[in-house]
Amino acid sequence: MSSRERILGRVRRALADVPQDDTPYERAVARDYLREHGDRSVAQTVDLLAENLADYRAIVHRCAADDLAVTIAGMLAAQGAKTVLVPPGLEPSWLAEAEADQVPDRFESTPHELDRIDSVVTACAVAIAETGTIVLDGSPDQGRRRITLVPDHHICVVRVPEQVVSSVPQALERLDPARPLTWISGPSATSDIELDRVEGVHGPRTLEVVLVQDQSSAEVNS
Repeated sequence: MSSRERILGRVRRALADVPQDDTPYERAVARDYLREHGDRSVAQTVDLLAENLADYRAIVHRCAADDLAVTIAGMLAAQGAKTVLVPPGLEPSWLAEAEADQVPDRFESTPHELDRIDSVVTACAVAIAETGTIVLDGSPDQGRRRITLVPDHHICVVRVPEQVVSSVPQALERLDPARPLTWISGPSATSDIELDRVEGVHGPRTLEVVLVQDQSSAEVNS
């Protein structure tokens, strides 16, 4: 008897006395937990997102849509970026002022080639205020997962307020579980047994998040 057969046999014996009409797993656990904590306005939710992003050592910028290209260009220049990786569906106007060479994401790009890129700019799927988390889902304006894990500097643009939610349950309602989801809470970091923090081990060393608000949204929220 193989190890697999032995384990499956134990599972069958453990389930032998479970009635066939037992409550399905989907209904076995109550799902009436809070969907968000507290009653916040849109502006307060965005402020909470910015605060929690900063707590995770992300660098947070705010700007109007008309200033986005200049803002991104300034961020790339401040990092000394000579090359920037561009997902296939990224809005071209976002990089209109950038002086860095724009490198299109190619399927055949190797990890070594990506490692030589200075920065990457992407959009996001949703941002969660209560946890300070940015979620990417592999859409064309975000690109494949590896392009945000290999380069050392990631600039992520969040559209305010339409891409900002309060809580994880609200975010899950917007996300497709069949897509390759990447959940980002600050720059990549880990600690050794002495609790010495090291950044850039599992992803970018520097995460910059731009909260961009178009004029119509600003007028509604003012």
